[in-house]
Amino acid sequence: MSTTGGAGAPQQHGESRVVQIYCTLPQGAAAYCPLQLSALDTSRTVVCKAVITLGLDSSQTYNLLEVRKSGRGETLLEAGERPLQRVLLWPPEAQKWHPQTQGYYFILQQKQSNSGFNQDESRREDYDDLCSLQTVTDESILEVLRQRFYRLKIYTYARNILIAINPNRFLPVYYNPKYVQMYEKQPLGKLSPHIFAIADVAFRTMLKRQVNQCILISGESGSGKTESSSYLIHCLTALSQKKYSSGLERTILGAGPVLEAFGNAKTSDNNNSSRFGKFIQLNYLESGIIRGAVIEKYLLEKCRLVSRDKTERNYHVFYYLLAGASKEEQEEFHLLNPQDYLYLKQEEKLGQEYKRLHQAMEMVGFLASTKKHIFSILSAILHLGNVTYKLSENSQALEVGPAEVLTTLSDLLKVKKELLVKALTMKRIVTGKAFIVSQYTLQKASKVRDSMAKCLYSALFDWIVLHINHAMLNRRDMEESVSCLSIGVLDMFGFENLHTNSFEQLCINYTNEKLLHYINQNIFKLEQDDYVSEGITWQYIDCTDNSGCIQLLGRKSTGLFDLLDRESNLPQATDETLLEKLKQQHQNNPFFELSQTIRLAFTIQHFAGKVNYHIKDFREKNTEHMRPEVISLLRSSERSFLHHLVASSPAALFRWGILRATIRILTVFKNMARHRAEFVSAGLWSHLCFIKQNLMDSRSLQHVVDLTAHDRTSKSVFQPFQRTRPPTISTQFQASLSKLMETIEKAEPFFIFCVRSNAEKRELHFDGELVLKQIKCTGIVQMVNLQKSGYSAKYTFAEFVKKFRMLFPKGATASPAQITGLFERMELNKTTYQIGKTKVFLKKKERQLLQDTYNKEVMDHIIILQRWFRACLIRLHFLQKRDATRIIQVELEYTPHPYQMPNQNITKANRNPTIRISRATRALEWNASLDREITDPKELRQLDEFLGNQVIKKLSPTESIFLTSTMQFRETIKSMYSVQPQIAYKDLMKGYHNKVNTLAGPTQQAEVSLVVNLFQSVLDGFIRAELKRMENEPAKVNATKVTKKRKKEKSPDSPLDHLFSTYQVNIMQSCDICGSYIWGMEKAHMCSVCKLICHKKCLGKITTDCSTRCDGSVRGSLHFGVQVCVLTSNANPVPKVVELLLLHVELNGLYTEGIYRKSGSACQARELHQILETNPESVCLDSYPIHTITGLVKRWLRELPDPLMTFSLYSDFLHATELPEKAERIRAIYQKIDELPPANYNTLERLIFHLVRVAKEEEHNKMSAGSLAIVFAPCVLRSPDAEDPFLSMKDVSKTTLCVETLISEQFRRYKEKMQNIEKLEHAEAMAVNQLKLKRQNTVRGIYKPYKGEKHEMYPSELNVPEQIHTDETEKTLIERIRSIKQEKVDLACRLPDLEQEHSDNENLDSCSSMSTESKVLSPPPGLIN
Repeated sequence: MSTTGGAGAPQQHGESRVVQIYCTLPQGAAAYCPLQLSALDTSRTVVCKAVITLGLDSSQTYNLLEVRKSGRGETLLEAGERPLQRVLLWPPEAQKWHPQTQGYYFILQQKQSNSGFNQDESRREDYDDLCSLQTVTDESILEVLRQRFYRLKIYTYARNILIAINPNRFLPVYYNPKYVQMYEKQPLGKLSPHIFAIADVAFRTMLKRQVNQCILISGESGSGKTESSSYLIHCLTALSQKKYSSGLERTILGAGPVLEAFGNAKTSDNNNSSRFGKFIQLNYLESGIIRGAVIEKYLLEKCRLVSRDKTERNYHVFYYLLAGASKEEQEEFHLLNPQDYLYLKQEEKLGQEYKRLHQAMEMVGFLASTKKHIFSILSAILHLGNVTYKLSENSQALEVGPAEVLTTLSDLLKVKKELLVKALTMKRIVTGKAFIVSQYTLQKASKVRDSMAKCLYSALFDWIVLHINHAMLNRRDMEESVSCLSIGVLDMFGFENLHTNSFEQLCINYTNEKLLHYINQNIFKLEQDDYVSEGITWQYIDCTDNSGCIQLLGRKSTGLFDLLDRESNLPQATDETLLEKLKQQHQNNPFFELSQTIRLAFTIQHFAGKVNYHIKDFREKNTEHMRPEVISLLRSSERSFLHHLVASSPAALFRWGILRATIRILTVFKNMARHRAEFVSAGLWSHLCFIKQNLMDSRSLQHVVDLTAHDRTSKSVFQPFQRTRPPTISTQFQASLSKLMETIEKAEPFFIFCVRSNAEKRELHFDGELVLKQIKCTGIVQMVNLQKSGYSAKYTFAEFVKKFRMLFPKGATASPAQITGLFERMELNKTTYQIGKTKVFLKKKERQLLQDTYNKEVMDHIIILQRWFRACLIRLHFLQKRDATRIIQVELEYTPHPYQMPNQNITKANRNPTIRISRATRALEWNASLDREITDPKELRQLDEFLGNQVIKKLSPTESIFLTSTMQFRETIKSMYSVQPQIAYKDLMKGYHNKVNTLAGPTQQAEVSLVVNLFQSVLDGFIRAELKRMENEPAKVNATKVTKKRKKEKSPDSPLDHLFSTYQVNIMQSCDICGSYIWGMEKAHMCSVCKLICHKKCLGKITTDCSTRCDGSVRGSLHFGVQVCVLTSNANPVPKVVELLLLHVELNGLYTEGIYRKSGSACQARELHQILETNPESVCLDSYPIHTITGLVKRWLRELPDPLMTFSLYSDFLHATELPEKAERIRAIYQKIDELPPANYNTLERLIFHLVRVAKEEEHNKMSAGSLAIVFAPCVLRSPDAEDPFLSMKDVSKTTLCVETLISEQFRRYKEKMQNIEKLEHAEAMAVNQLKLKRQNTVRGIYKPYKGEKHEMYPSELNVPEQIHTDETEKTLIERIRSIKQEKVDLACRLPDLEQEHSDNENLDSCSSMSTESKVLSPPPGLIN
């Protein structure tokens, strides 16, 4: 959190290096993290960064130790020592990269309780929650906050309330994309306090309870509320994770910088002070997917535009524009230096902010032309401040100038100069039916000029908010009335007590009084009233009651605002009369008194102290509206954008614009109809559709206008018979504030109290006196006492029994006796719970103990159910085998021996005499050639083509089985193109034998041996030809291999095994390499594995490997229960054990019923697991049943420390499955898969392809895509929260749907690709036949093959006479055959691809290219006979 503006990058002191910090925890787990350290970083800083980076428990204390192999052992580093100085003393080879094997490294070790360190320091570490304090006083809380602040721990809990102290400096260790993920689904208090934890709890509570939530941020001006709200919005949008389906998150995140530029300014208390209040409501579907947002703004401080204190600045956007505009823009907008404007008079160097503002405006949908209009108006406002007045010496007429300023204003606003002068000097008064024109006085004219500037800027700000809301609106939800949940973030202006306080400060402080009253009602009164009504023992805790101050300001008829409204409507009223009426009405009110030191001022006693208000200009500010003269002037502008600013009804103006465009288009069509009549009907109809569509947009526009109408700039127009006045500013403000409170009261609140650390805006400076004052004003002591003494969990009796039903005996009722009995059985301390009339109240620890006991009971029941089901299954299998054994025994008793059968040769005699497989009638043993392995992918492709040429025209039943089996087995061979296994021909024979067995069925089992023998004969012929070819051809040194390009291979942008992806920074972050800031709207690179973040320019400076990758020396030592990345390499993108098991299943088990549903022998599984762990190359899988092998596949997946679909993306995959439309769901899942690490991606791709092949044989193995998803979803997509079994069970349907969607979509793509391959083979056959016919019809002569033609692929053409000259047609055919072959190979290699499919436009382009190609592939007309 930071409120300092313009802070540059931190200076680098001396040398900076990356240091690896190894973490050794008591339980034996080890990890390490790389940290960028400078020469000034101390051990205390290093420990703090390492704890946060590794996600360790920040409530514990850690020590940093140095290890040297020179015999010195471990050396403890003191808190003030600088580790980098010790690194420079190490050997050169250990300084750059220091693994533990070299003997020089640092250890982060948890401090033991019996160590000799400062116990007081250790004690303070436990105070993440102020409720853990033994004694709660203002001084004890102040001391804890001070100690935590100096340890850079700016967040502290008071149970579920967050206290945030503004350090006035950006802390990169707190705000990083990985911290959003770190706090996701973590209970409040489990990790160190953080604002992301509040956001996550609010998000989860909304989903769980299906109730709207609200996060209220309160505090003084300069306490960091604006930054806190930015972090909350960033986290809440990140939790939704719907960036793959729309750009809504991008729009929401871009809205913040735009509103800050136009609505924030530098004040004496705050460098980035919000000069308006805002309530951002994020709307979600019930599943948690963000669907839109609405921003409501309150009371923009317009007077800052024209006047302010010397120490303060105007709105940021003016300085951005003047500092960052290009020369062309300076000329176009007539820009001057900041010192040349009366409204500025100061200079700020903020050139980079102008570029970021441009980017943010593009994110929310501002076109380039719209941005030009906005900047033109900003320039006009600045020039308006340079308008001067004087009275002419002769006629005493009011003269306005200088002339060049008026000319510039006329050009920027696109209005006539005469009308501009008239609006600045003359006013019109309506009397009955007539208008009276009069001249302003010299003093009044300056106020009119300033009023025009303020109203113009206010109208521009209203339009920007309206446009942003329209961009964030989901029109589909509005039209279909989709029910949504919401989380609101309230960022109102902080309490102010300036040197000169006016009407704006009164409204601001009144808002803070209302918010404090609401907070006290929710934290104190409602909670304690519940305790009292339930009749439990409770000592009431009082809180600050500020209702008297609220009544003083807002009471009807007698409140200050009502008295101000009445005085504002009286023409003769003055500041003195207003002050006198306030005195008469409230002179006895303890909260009101007249100022004794300042004339025309009064004092109000607020909760934060007394504030003096100067009553000057109260009336004018309360009735400030856009004057009719200004509205008339802007409506006459040639710039249509200005019409939108002054429109009383934006929707009506929008419809009028459509109507004008319609008339113009109809005129164009009418003129075109004179030349071509058919254009009329088509044009009219398409335009009528255009009108209908835009009217729907006008409806959405009106919807947004209604949402934000409570705080729009009031406009006064000329209406002769107008009897009502526009509402005053105070009336409008009170109405909008009441509406806001109604919205908040309907939601469940979370509270964040922001605290100013000092009044001088100094970085990391803690002013104890100022902080103590804020502690007392907000009543933090009373809040902590209430939270400490109160009960964090409460349930009605029915809710309690329902939630913990398994802890009660069967048939238990929701009665106090049953609940008391449970607590007694658990031996809970009676002081930690109370039972009221209808509710039970529990302390936080006891509630967690109950939950843990409940989870353990659930796990015990699950284990019992699993044990029972296993017993039933084993019993069922036993009974089936016993019955089968008895049937076999009976059959054997009554069946004669084969040697005694008289008609044993009848079968051979009755066979079909037309079978032409004489080579296969003899029984063949395995030849030695079948042991030969296929190592070249080219050999697989040639075998595929060779089998494709084995066509038999007259088919007997045996030959039909052979042909069908062979054609289907070719699919198996094609599927190996991308896998490229080292497989022996005998393995192919086993796979073919299994396929023939399945296709033959029980009725044709006698034909199986004949078909297998025939296939072996064919295979023998191919092997002999292949061996002969290899003998005749010289060995090629560089054999070309067609390999499928694996996803996410190393690239120049991913050095040292890091997996970098780019993203746009929304919250300022720190580069882990150079240490400088990565500003908002800039691009950053983040490693998806180790979360290293850096600039693009720093990619070449990285010296450390990815922190999650293991050293190459440990590769291959284990195969189960280790990270996937350890088992993979460039040569083996998929772990060897997985490839070995999957390939064996594909060749031997695809036709086994229930292949992955049934379990194998546990004893054999243990034996095989031991062999695979030690030496997987030596295992013989044929010795084990197929169910044992499939069980090992599932076990390997289950034992992964991080599943294939990683823990970090678990929530993203679940969110993807919740999308309503199937196309969106598929696209979202594939986008998340693309974010997986390469090893996980490649292994998942291989697994899903395997499951597709299993699902393809569903007819035989009874394993559909849904069945496979049920089996594999718990293996590849596990919940990261293993403690609560109900969370995992709750997500089972979503994880199953995710995996099923993946398998089904890949199956669909597989079938499409195989169909395309069949079409290509058909096209190839046609081209070959055309080539044969062409050569048969050529003139006699000697045929000379075309250069490069593989003539051996066409054996039937060897005796064709050769010709001397090959014509172009033959060349075309040969090239076509080659291209078809290559395309077929490429398509087969892409069968397992998990890549995202192209968009519709890309598909249209590909379709058009395919149609073009099909025309090329079609045979020439002259070749068809």
